[in-house]
Amino acid sequence: MARRHTDSEADGNDIDITPMLDIVFIMLIFFIVTTSFVKESGVTVSRPSAQTAEEKKGSNILLAIRANGEIWIDRRAIDVRAVRPNIERMKAENPEGAVIIQADEFSPTGLLVKVMDQVRLAGITNISISAEAAN
Repeated sequence: MARRHTDSEADGNDIDITPMLDIVFIMLIFFIVTTSFVKESGVTVSRPSAQTAEEKKGSNILLAIRANGEIWIDRRAIDVRAVRPNIERMKAENPEGAVIIQADEFSPTGLLVKVMDQVRLAGITNISISAEAAN
């Protein structure tokens, strides 16, 4: 005699994927919250080389000075007077971030000093100058 399945028996054989979906959504939220966003300076500069250059990890505030004296933060050119307010805003978004200045090898040294002064006035004392590692 053939056995017939009723609707109540068929319901017991379904796989419940609700707990798996809950875990996937929790993992998605975790990765979104823990992601750190790095703001690029927006230009490529020819950095000088140094024997003692070392890589800094973490989310940092990047600022670039080109050879022609342009200052770039967050993919836009700014004036030296706008460095301080921009750094203060970015510091509010990233309180632990250090400032890394990517000065071109042929950028004016006086401008580099002015930019460093504005960064210090913004309340950041952890300032680094980016360099290429010498071979």
